[in-house]
Order: sequence, then C-alpha cells, then structure tokens
Amino acid sequence: MKQKSNTMEIILLNIFGQDRPGVTTAVTTILGKYDVTILDIAQANLQHQLSLGIMFSISEESSSGDMLKEVLFKCTELQMQVRFTPVSEADYSAWVSRQGKSRYVVTLLGHRIMARQVGLVTEALAERGLNIDSIKRLTGRPSLNITDENQARSCIELSVRGELKDKNALSAKFMEISSEEGVDISFQKDDMYRRNRRLICLDMDSTLTKSECIDELAERAGVGDKVKEITLSAMRGEIDFKESFTRRVALLKGLDASVLDEVAANTPLQDGAERLLTVLKRCGFKIAVLSGGFTFAGKPIKERFGIDYLYANNLEVVDGKLTGRYIGDIVDGKRKAELLGLIAQMEHIELEQVIAVGDGANDLPMLGLAGLGIAFHAKPKVKANARQAISTTGLDSILYFLGFRDVHLAAM
Repeated sequence: MKQKSNTMEIILLNIFGQDRPGVTTAVTTILGKYDVTILDIAQANLQHQLSLGIMFSISEESSSGDMLKEVLFKCTELQMQVRFTPVSEADYSAWVSRQGKSRYVVTLLGHRIMARQVGLVTEALAERGLNIDSIKRLTGRPSLNITDENQARSCIELSVRGELKDKNALSAKFMEISSEEGVDISFQKDDMYRRNRRLICLDMDSTLTKSECIDELAERAGVGDKVKEITLSAMRGEIDFKESFTRRVALLKGLDASVLDEVAANTPLQDGAERLLTVLKRCGFKIAVLSGGFTFAGKPIKERFGIDYLYANNLEVVDGKLTGRYIGDIVDGKRKAELLGLIAQMEHIELEQVIAVGDGANDLPMLGLAGLGIAFHAKPKVKANARQAISTTGLDSILYFLGFRDVHLAAM
C-alpha cells in the first residue's frame, strides 16, 4: 500500500479591488472547505480599496488546484483581482525566524505629513537594516478645505522589525529630521511597557499651561523684564535653577498676596491639555504635576482634573504681602526626578511605564528617567538632549505616541 505524503504547499493569496462587505467571508469559506491552515493574514482599506493577504498551508493530499479555481471564480464574481504566489518552506522558515527580532514603533506627527518626510524616515530605517512590517494612520483623513493650517493634524505609525546596533544614533537622526522638516518623530521599542504606560509626570509652566507663572507675578510687581531674563537664562541651562529661582522670588518682595488668586484664575491651559488629562484619567492613568513653579497655580488644575499628585514651590506670605522668600525645598530638576521615582514606587509602577513631559533644562533629569520622556515645545538645548519631542502640535499629541487613534478618542 502506498504511504500517504505528509508534505504540504504554502501559498500566499493576495486580493485587491473595490471594498465591499463579504469578501473576506467568501474567500475564507472556500479555504475552509479544503481544510487549509492560515499562517498569516492581513487586511487594509485605503480610499475604499481593499487589500487582503492570506498566507496558508494546504496538504498535498488536498486538491489545491480545485481550491485555487474556486477562489479565482469567486473573486472574478466579486470583481476583485487575485494573485497566488507559492512560498517555499525555506522562505517561510526564514520569515518565521525573523519574529524573534526586536520590534519598534516610529510615529510621525505634524500638521501635514509630506512624502519627503516619510522618505527620510524610512531611508534612515533601511540604512540600519530595519524592515517595516506595517503602516497605519492614527488621525482621521485630513480635509482639503482647512483654512487654518495650524488646525490640521496628521499622524502615521510605522511598525518596524530588526536588530538595531545603536538605538541612540537612530533617535538622534530622527531628531535631526524633525528639526529640519518640521515634523515630530517618536521612536520607541514596541514592548509590553510601551502598551501599558500608567503614570504621567508633567511640568506645569509652559508645558501644562501656556505661561510662566513667575513671569505673570513679576509683571504685576513691576519687575517683569528682570525676571523674564533670569527665567530664560535658567530654561536655557545657562544658570543653576536654584540660583535663578531664589533671585526671581526675591524680586517679588512686597507684592500683594491677593494677586496669587488672580494669576491662578487667569492662567491659560496649554493647547490640548484638557483633552490629554481627561482621556488619561478615564483610562486609569495616575497623573502628577512636578513643577518648578508654584503650588497656588497648580491647585485649581488639580481640583478640576482630579490630578493625583502636585509638587511645586510655596511662596512665603506675611501680613498679606510676599516676603521675597519661599518655604521648603525648591523643586528643581534633581527633585523632579526624585519625586517621579518615589511616586512610581508608591504606585507600584515600573519606570518604563512612566511618561515625563517638560520644556526646560530642569526637566531633563526626569525626562531621562522615565520610560517615555518628551520635550514639549522645548528650548533647543532641551530638545537636543531629549529622546522624544513634540514641537508642532498640542499637548494631546502625546496620545498618538501612546498608540491612541482618533476613532478611539472620538468615543470618549
């Protein structure tokens, strides 16, 4: 008696054409009749055009010819184009072996995504031997009739695979492209931490809010220009934060304490801040504000959004006037990093699950400590030393770096 063969055929099936309901059902129903095993499957829809790919194995005992004819006839009936490609077992085994390689996610974000920008990013990936597995759009399709370009927002995400010898070098290259092309680029390892962030630590002045609180107080004290110059010098990293803070607070001596409530009530939130805080809170994130600014300005925001932690500086008030001194330890860069670590420890959260966001030199220690550190509309020195940056859009763009899509956010 002739012994049955255990060999099999591996076939890649590609189907293209006008998208319509039932195409996938029709094809897989036919494949099911011949007891095939699906090895891989992917489907995409671009402007109502369907692209469906199925890699499957079929025993040589089965009539693959009859099966292929049925698929061909059904696709012709559905007005779809079809292509069959045989795959050798050696090629399939080589493809499987690549699954163990590291995976990364590259996110491109801007008002518009230009072909030139995608070309530069993908060229940098190819030069380092990284392969793109998939590309998907996170934002809705852009309108052609937007009158204000600043209101437009476009984001795509690339899933990448391969062994990378120098991650820092590629990150630096992406930061270079970002600066030259006016597009934000996030480069992250695609692991369980990237998909399970649980704590976000935000700077307040010029990050969570649009203004520097101490500058607002200085304007009312008549020393605005002096304080702004010290502020800028500190944010650029030219002078020590503690020194700059002490000098600026001293200039506020004699200011009426009633001004504090006025400034707090009129401090504008950063574009996208409300959306970011609301979405993350609903998703169960712990939120901390770690600020070199002042507690009085952060309290209304904490109460409004249910922020879990607020650490900032406190001004000394005597007889209703600012004394030009502060109370307690200064929340500087070192202290921010310490607080981030302590909060993560208290909440039993790994540092890789923490997001840190800031714009100044005193934010760099916590940006470096967090699993995802983002320089937001930051000074050049800060951006140059950060691994991720957002410079073109609002604070809620962080959600795209976490993999959120507009279709998800619209339902929240």
